[in-house]
Amino acid sequence: MERIECKKIKEEAYIEKLENGMKVIIIPKHNLDKKYIIWGTHFGSIDNRFIMPKTNEEVFIPDGVAHFLEHKMFEQPDGTNSLDTLMALGLDANAYTTNNHTAYLFECTNNFYKGLDELMDYVQHPYFTDENVEKEKGIIGQEIKMYDDEPGWRLYMNALDCMYKDNPIKIDIAGSVESISKITPDVLYKCYNTFYNPSNMIMVVCGEFNPSEILNEIKSRLVQKEEQGEIKRIYPEKEKGINKNYKEDTMEVSFPIFAIGYKDDEGINRDIVKKHIAIEILLNMIIGKSSEAYKELYEAGELLSVPDLDYEFAEQYAHILISGQSKNPNKIKQKIEEIVEKYKQKGLEEEHFNRIKKKTYGDYVVEYNSVGNIARMFLSDSMKNINSFDYIENFNEVTKEYVEEILKNVFKKDNLVMSVINCKDK
Repeated sequence: MERIECKKIKEEAYIEKLENGMKVIIIPKHNLDKKYIIWGTHFGSIDNRFIMPKTNEEVFIPDGVAHFLEHKMFEQPDGTNSLDTLMALGLDANAYTTNNHTAYLFECTNNFYKGLDELMDYVQHPYFTDENVEKEKGIIGQEIKMYDDEPGWRLYMNALDCMYKDNPIKIDIAGSVESISKITPDVLYKCYNTFYNPSNMIMVVCGEFNPSEILNEIKSRLVQKEEQGEIKRIYPEKEKGINKNYKEDTMEVSFPIFAIGYKDDEGINRDIVKKHIAIEILLNMIIGKSSEAYKELYEAGELLSVPDLDYEFAEQYAHILISGQSKNPNKIKQKIEEIVEKYKQKGLEEEHFNRIKKKTYGDYVVEYNSVGNIARMFLSDSMKNINSFDYIENFNEVTKEYVEEILKNVFKKDNLVMSVINCKDK
């Protein structure tokens, strides 16, 4: 196994690429009772068009298949549900689908190996029938309708619609009631056999483990499959600029909620970790909890809570989102624009920059106190070919001058959008 180390925080990880192409990452955490495992496949909601490796067949699938497949993986031929089986063992088990990957996981203090048996059994043995697929359509259809009625989700999807015209990130992860009606067992098996090949999967284990021993336990439970080669994913051409600068809806909310976004046309580059750190520092300087702007807006009753600050990126998309609740969302947007312009003209204030930079570093270090945070972070980063330790090791390379450069390149007025959900009675 390859051993990588983060000397600054005295953490280590062991990485092994198995003969079948699967990557296993083991992060030992000593003197902790909790153990965490997450098994992910590089298959998300944006992967709706691809060429199958062995047949070279081009496949276009309905929206929502990755999420639908995640739901169906738990069902067993004997009528049992693997999620229930894991819960009965006292494990905190779950699964999720994102834009670029699907993951199955559990956390526990006891019964880890019984849980490992069940996890590796159900993920490697799908069971789809006409009957159970039709039944699931009704369940997921209700979930889709529930999300349609959820203001926060509508806000987010509208913000994406503002930033992107044809990019598949605009697709709801669960699809639509119409799109999932086209899903069949054949579609699910075709996607399973393509994307759930070990060569397209990553497993991360974190806890008090001997790396060699846990690796052997994992190997002994793997079904023998050959590495299939590269999956050719087909995406629309990358778009420059935004789709529209504003979108609003009216829903049942106590006060308006807003999402202010900057679409990042540059996206991923070789310095993506440095860039990500720089953007997090900038967001906290502009409107974070300890910023002057937040204090001013909160005390004036304009901002009702600390806004959420996110930078989402993958090979196909990249954007910043600042979201929160305000009586006057336009005033928040105006304030952010003023601060961004001031920083561009005058530069960042040294003392404020250093203070926020230290806070950001502290936030990264704290992540390593939780086995769950560590495992999910390593999986998500590995899906983007990022070594999670680089956020710590390369942190000091992020200078004030570099952050000012990122500010000018990413926080562009032409790429600024806003999504708002207004109150029904307004």
